Amino acid sequence: MESGAYGASLAGGHFDFMNFIKQPQTIVRILSWIFSIVVFATITGEGYINEVKGEETKCIFNKNDSACGFGVGVGILAFLACVIFIILDAYFPQISSAKERKNIVTGDLVFSGVWTFLWFTCFCVLANQWSHTTELLQEIPVDAARAVVAFSFFSIVTWAVLTQFAYTRYRQGVSDFDQGYTDPANDRTTPYPATSAYPPYPNSGPEGYQQSPFTPQNQEQPAQYQPPSY
Repeated sequence: MESGAYGASLAGGHFDFMNFIKQPQTIVRILSWIFSIVVFATITGEGYINEVKGEETKCIFNKNDSACGFGVGVGILAFLACVIFIILDAYFPQISSAKERKNIVTGDLVFSGVWTFLWFTCFCVLANQWSHTTELLQEIPVDAARAVVAFSFFSIVTWAVLTQFAYTRYRQGVSDFDQGYTDPANDRTTPYPATSAYPPYPNSGPEGYQQSPFTPQNQEQPAQYQPPSY
């Protein structure tokens, strides 16, 4: 993980696309993006069948439309979130404000944790409903149903890893601030340089003493007033 506040030590640096793609966090996020597509696209395309022609379609998971709807909802939101966070990850090194970096990392941590739980719930619901599906097995696309359940489980793993990455980066940022890190964008305490543009006044006295420039060199009695003669 990069050093610096919340892992953005290269704030203002040049974006390296190849290095960004090779980062473990980017790889896991892309996998999460692909898994979400498989789940919601499979349910949308093959997750509903007709018991009898002309009747309303039913979800292949034990005719429970709520199970299919839940899987589609979690998958679509996960898909959109992955796109957003990939863009933010690419833009992250360019952000100079530690407050903005903290907000992004905190949002990533909270969302990844919540979606890990939602994918776990989705997996449990779909697996349970599939285990109770006994009717019309000849007409149900079994491979599609098993793929949805499997990739729901894979999504639990990838989002848990993303949660760990976000937590590590968050802890790193907190540690940097505890050690006295100063945000360059908000630093108002940097002292001025000690050197001055003006040369020091020559010191004619003993060391450590500097004579005032306003003290006259010869202390003489003031001249007495003489009235003018007419």
